[in-house]
Amino acid sequence: MKAQIKPRIELENRTRLEEVIPLRTPFVIFVDPADTCNFKCKFCPTGDRDLMKKTPGRNFGIMDFELYKKIIDDICEFEEPIKVLRLYKDGEPLLNPHFADMVKYAKDKGCAERIDTTTNASLLTKEKSLRIIEAGLDRINISIYGVDNYQYRNFSGYDIDFDKLVDNIRFFYENRKQCKVLIKINGDILSEEEKEKFYNIFGDISDFIFIEHIMPCWPEFELKDVTVNTELGIYGQEILEAKVCPYVFYSFSINSDGSVSLCFIDWHRKLIIGNVQNETVKNVWFGENIKKYQKMFLKMKRKSHPVCKYCGQLTHGMPDNIDMFANELISKIN
Repeated sequence: MKAQIKPRIELENRTRLEEVIPLRTPFVIFVDPADTCNFKCKFCPTGDRDLMKKTPGRNFGIMDFELYKKIIDDICEFEEPIKVLRLYKDGEPLLNPHFADMVKYAKDKGCAERIDTTTNASLLTKEKSLRIIEAGLDRINISIYGVDNYQYRNFSGYDIDFDKLVDNIRFFYENRKQCKVLIKINGDILSEEEKEKFYNIFGDISDFIFIEHIMPCWPEFELKDVTVNTELGIYGQEILEAKVCPYVFYSFSINSDGSVSLCFIDWHRKLIIGNVQNETVKNVWFGENIKKYQKMFLKMKRKSHPVCKYCGQLTHGMPDNIDMFANELISKIN
């Protein structure tokens, strides 16, 4: 197998947040090309079409390209390039017909050290692959939902030609140039034989490959017919709970309609901190709304917040823990 077994997140050599907070330039900004999806995955609120219709603030459409260009121009106002521009959040990014143009515009502007995305790859045709690669995408995370047509239908509610999917991913990998390819799957739905099959199919057409675990990612969303792994976190790490959310100190998310969410798992738009339709990205980052949340966490009041207290990301998906530095950091924030 050519691929390294490695999770999508960099767990080694991470910057010690307590040494750099507060940041003049965020490390990561999520920009959502589309907050709708062609899949109906059991674990994801976006896949529940009836729920989406009843959720205020969901655009359930694609980001306007002119709005996107304004966002990128805004990001260029920071003192230095952000580390990562993540072109995904709630939906399937390749549903946006301008996806390759979005990559190229940001690449040409030089506003980010790296541009990446996460996709189910069902729309990854050979022609689209070449356009995305030429645009300069640095990394593509491909989510796989089974090792045959039946598993795809059962888990994601989508009829896929599995062999064609594999062929299209192989084409992307063979033509990828500088773009790194990571392929991941939810291992808790697989038998040991199916895990081996996954490695055999994708191990030679990816740079990195990983089998993840199911986690309770979305606050206030009940998983349907999916069992959360109670023994291991998403990357196989020990389950621990942080009181201080580290994400709010180095990242935030811009939804497809321009509203800005504090968090990349704000699926129900209850953590809105601004809107880039009428303010700059930089003003949001330095604004009082995000600072209010940062102070709340550092004062150890997460459990008093109606949404954040239920966050599974801080138990099953936590990459950083800055709890012990809370008192020191609140003086820096102030």
